[in-house]
Amino acid sequence: METRYRTVKGYGETEIVIQKSRFITRVNRVANEQEAATFVEEISKKHWDATHNCYAYVTRGTQVQKSSDDGEPAGTAGRPILEVIRNRDLHDTVIVVTRYFGGIKLGASGLIRAYSQCAAAGIDTAGEVERILHKKMSITTDYSFVGKMEHELRTHGFDMEPPEFTDQVTWHLWIPLGEEAEVTKWVTELTNGRASITEGETMFREKEVNP
Repeated sequence: METRYRTVKGYGETEIVIQKSRFITRVNRVANEQEAATFVEEISKKHWDATHNCYAYVTRGTQVQKSSDDGEPAGTAGRPILEVIRNRDLHDTVIVVTRYFGGIKLGASGLIRAYSQCAAAGIDTAGEVERILHKKMSITTDYSFVGKMEHELRTHGFDMEPPEFTDQVTWHLWIPLGEEAEVTKWVTELTNGRASITEGETMFREKEVNP
């Protein structure tokens, strides 16, 4: 089971003019191939008058990878966009680059550079995140262990929800899947076995990453 992957943070849009041609790039996160295809269709309809609407996308699960030159010379648009996505190791990501021709031909190498540049700029604008599968763990102790627990939790830098203060204290942590036994071990040692530890739901949590 895949426990972590990178994707774009969300929607991003950029525009670059190269040799009088307008290149409008739109990037988005999608959940599956259908969402990617729908996004491409929406952009293509919106820019029906554009010279080209070139695209590429990569999805998780079935690992679909598709690209289209949409009338540009073969291999000069869709493939470069796809390569940028793959080189960034991104999944569930779709990119559409709309071109309005400005009258100056770029040649094959120029087109490859242009579409690669546009794809990279679009991703930078959208931002990247790493999604990591986490398990929720709840730790309950009496107040005598608050100081030690808070120190350890800060040291480990866990992703936490605000603690609950009742007759005891409960911390809700999100632990990267596979590290539950290690957390249980040090909590048990720290509290001399007097902590109550329960495991809850599993879900992906995300953090921003630099490209």
